[in-house]
Amino acid sequence: MRKNILILSLFVGILGSLSAQKFAIVDMEYILKNIPSYETANEQLNIISKKWQSEVEAKMQEVQNMYKNYQTELVFLSDEMKVEREEAIIAKEKEAQELKREYFGPEGELFKKRQSLMKPIQDEIYNVIQELSREKDYSLIVDKSSAMNIIFSSPKIDISDEILIKLGYSK
Repeated sequence: MRKNILILSLFVGILGSLSAQKFAIVDMEYILKNIPSYETANEQLNIISKKWQSEVEAKMQEVQNMYKNYQTELVFLSDEMKVEREEAIIAKEKEAQELKREYFGPEGELFKKRQSLMKPIQDEIYNVIQELSREKDYSLIVDKSSAMNIIFSSPKIDISDEILIKLGYSK
């Protein structure tokens, strides 16, 4: 709570010192929802993600089946066969974890795919925001969808629709 009050008072202080300067608000969620290519890219990512998730789940199911079989056959196995089966189960589990990391890890395929699909759209929006900032002499443009400390913003300073129009998407 203290942190929020401190951040809010700092933000108010900065805005007070910028009173002679112009600022605006954008709503990136609103903008992105009104761009069809963004929605299409999101759908593609969801389809790919579900496909990869099912692959990972299938591998994990294999591991579980191997373990269940091992459990039921445990009394009939020699010590060296037990070790062999345990190693096979562990290897299969590592394989499943590696596949999961390859697809969904921080530098995984899903991250790369998201970058390739979303970055051009985000760059285009950013360029339009910069252009509007230069044209209308804005000193500060804040994204209200990501700034949690904005309690209220006047619709007069929201330039989200202007950005959509400049991008070629009407309201």
